[in-house]
Amino acid sequence: MACQVATKLDKVRWPVLALVGLAALLAPPSSGQQSAAHGAAPSSADGGAAAIPVSEVASVKPNKSGDGGMRIMFTPDGVSYTNIALQMLLRETFGIEDDRILGAPSWVKTDRFDIEAKVDASDAPKLKDLKFDERRKMLLPVLADRFNLKFHHESRELPTCALVIAKGSPKLKEATPGDTYPNGLKGPDGHASAGAMMAGRGKITGQGVPIATLVNMLAFQRLDRAIFDKTGLTGKYDFELKWAPDEAPPPITGGMQGGLPMNDAATDPGPSLFTALQEQLGLKLEPQKGPIDVIVIDHIERPSENY
Repeated sequence: MACQVATKLDKVRWPVLALVGLAALLAPPSSGQQSAAHGAAPSSADGGAAAIPVSEVASVKPNKSGDGGMRIMFTPDGVSYTNIALQMLLRETFGIEDDRILGAPSWVKTDRFDIEAKVDASDAPKLKDLKFDERRKMLLPVLADRFNLKFHHESRELPTCALVIAKGSPKLKEATPGDTYPNGLKGPDGHASAGAMMAGRGKITGQGVPIATLVNMLAFQRLDRAIFDKTGLTGKYDFELKWAPDEAPPPITGGMQGGLPMNDAATDPGPSLFTALQEQLGLKLEPQKGPIDVIVIDHIERPSENY
């Protein structure tokens, strides 16, 4: 049985999302580490944070463009967020879903920001050795400093999903080491490389990415629950996943390469997200339930006028 939820599954929260980075920054979790979208959230007093470089420069500016697209890009010395809602920033930082972030005011879903966070030049070489979840935690000091974020953890019994291999073998194509992807997704600099992923209405494309990145992207597709990676797959993969979006917003252009081609559900309904996962990637989502770590926002505020 597919991992069913009461809400509309394919209603994308944001029309266009691009994740672009270096392949080394999107490495899968180390052996024995369980990957969810994304399991246990970091603590406001995380003991392991001392080993993670701290962002020395953080520019936070409001984005009033009204554009529906947004971009997250890992850079050699930090991370760049364009037109991002703070709700999504919280999701990315903690690596969890909306239903696991409690107590936030309504403006975190509507106000958009451009954020540039960089580490000191001496710390930049350390970034390539960080795991994806460690890279996320780097934004915590920025949120604490610029948005005065305070939070605590609680445990709640919530429904979850497990991403597993469907009957037979996975249909993912293992990425070719050193592939330059001449016809692939391109970043703002016009170059294509491994470690890029883009999602739009009824479509997710990945090039040279681990399953952990796909799991994180699936969590955006209105599943409203944690997804745990139980595939056992540890490589990096090229894939394209297409499905019929359910009550999705109208096509919006933007993002890399002028925007994503959008499916026309009226003329080409296509499979559901669950069916597409099985038929195209050889994976499936199974329902589960158990105690899940949630984040309770005790305080958060808009940054001061002095951005």
